[in-house]
Amino acid sequence: TGDGRPGVAATLRALNEALGRPAALWVKESGARNLRHRDFLAPRAALSAAFPGGQVGRGRRRGLRRATCGQGTDFSPSRMQVPADAMASVTSLGGPGVLAVRGSQETPAGLAVQLRRPEAFQRLLGAPPGPAPAAGVPVRWVVLHCPALRAAPRLRHLRPLLLADHLAQLLRAQGVGVCLVPALAGEGSWDLLQQLRVEWPSSCGSSALTDAILALKQALGQSPCATGCEQGLGTAMLPEDAICEVHLKSFVEQQGLVGYDPNLDVLLVTEGKLRSLAELQQAVLQCTVSGPAALPASCFPHGSCCSVVHVVSCEEEFQQQQLDLLWRILDSGAHTALQKHLVCGPVKVTNPSSPIGADQYFQLRKRQMYEASVMKYGELAQDEAWTEVIDTLTVAAIRFEMLSTAHRCQITLDLEDSSISTKGTKSGAFVMYNCARLATLFDTYQQAVERGTYPPLPPASELNFSCLREEGEWLLLFNYLLPFPEVLQQAAQLPAPSKGIRITANTETVCKFLIQLSMDFSSYYNRVHVLGEPFPHLFDQMFARLQLLGAVRDMFHSALATLHLPPLSQI
Repeated sequence: TGDGRPGVAATLRALNEALGRPAALWVKESGARNLRHRDFLAPRAALSAAFPGGQVGRGRRRGLRRATCGQGTDFSPSRMQVPADAMASVTSLGGPGVLAVRGSQETPAGLAVQLRRPEAFQRLLGAPPGPAPAAGVPVRWVVLHCPALRAAPRLRHLRPLLLADHLAQLLRAQGVGVCLVPALAGEGSWDLLQQLRVEWPSSCGSSALTDAILALKQALGQSPCATGCEQGLGTAMLPEDAICEVHLKSFVEQQGLVGYDPNLDVLLVTEGKLRSLAELQQAVLQCTVSGPAALPASCFPHGSCCSVVHVVSCEEEFQQQQLDLLWRILDSGAHTALQKHLVCGPVKVTNPSSPIGADQYFQLRKRQMYEASVMKYGELAQDEAWTEVIDTLTVAAIRFEMLSTAHRCQITLDLEDSSISTKGTKSGAFVMYNCARLATLFDTYQQAVERGTYPPLPPASELNFSCLREEGEWLLLFNYLLPFPEVLQQAAQLPAPSKGIRITANTETVCKFLIQLSMDFSSYYNRVHVLGEPFPHLFDQMFARLQLLGAVRDMFHSALATLHLPPLSQI
């Protein structure tokens, strides 16, 4: 990392460089069992391939003592060899963003490395927070197009909508400019968006849009792919709402385009389709105008400063491919060649008695959340103050239900089973509950400080992080706090399609991260008494734990912000 903050990627690069091999030999451990003994491992098979012909570390070995073999293990060191100078390089690892190594050891699994853990805690938690990065002009822009918003809200539309909303937040967090399309027609359209805390722009129409539609009609009349556009010729053969017809199949063949449905043939162009394209063109123009004028052309592939991502359900994919091709025909700009399709798998409902709409689904989950809260908290949950809590829990349950599965896979909803909303470690409610536990912890501590029970938390640079020896503490730092910036970066990546127009994004990453974090935090919090007896000799450990959990709390808040979920102070 450029700011010197230790990171997983930087440490892995340094470990690979230490062995003098460009291949990625090392893996980061994440399981609690393996982390008791090692933090990184170069697997035995990978080492044997990289260093054939002998044993590991015969010339020189530093650090921890050699691990004893498990009972019945046939560990033959003569099968691998790492040069002595490479072993020394591993042990003396260092540099900006690189975690310091305590020692290395040979094990039956391969070459294991353990880090200097107190130093890792100090570097991650002990440094004062740097200044917030200045909000500069985005270097890159993405237009996120969600066609579902042009239709009446149906259950299958919620998935691409929530995914586009989440992806927009992830991209903005990485400094990418985002333009959302289509703008909502006006107040009252899709009231459900407000209930789901979706932030989407609205528009009352503009003359620029009208001009763009006229320009597209002119381009249509001049296109060799279009027929029936001439005044008085052929229009009687077309449906009343059609302007003309466009031959998509011949265009695909002429251009050598791949990835499109082979059934695409002739498209009847309507005013509505041209309006959709005009909205996209206006969004691209907005990105171009907002983009930095002084940046070199190399920043913008193919001469464009933005790409277009259509976030669609699999049921609407065919129609979106039609619109994609129509745009390419009428506009030869680089942005039309940068179109990508992020397709969501189907949303199925088990044993539906009748079709259920998006609004009905929301109300059902809200009622289930309310009933579960009353059952658990009694009359407290019926207080007006709980209205906001139940609303937030409902949104969390729905967002995790829709987003914690890879976007290309099917989601199956059991509407009779309320456990997805109210119970279980994989629900959004469980994540929000653990976030609220952290808020309660710090409220309790602050009240105790005000009563004089505990002293205030000292500056981070004065804390003794060698007190953090519980395995759950290293798990929280090594598996979550350390890789968190890289997790957000990975979730925001929009890789170019290897072939065709479809792309795959890691949009489930943040939800899965939060679920696993909640499980490990809950296990730690149930096992460890953070606010202990007010004895001075216990304060060092308590302060170090509070600093760790304060960083975990901030991480919860940052991750939930990408889902438009506010942290709860109580549940």
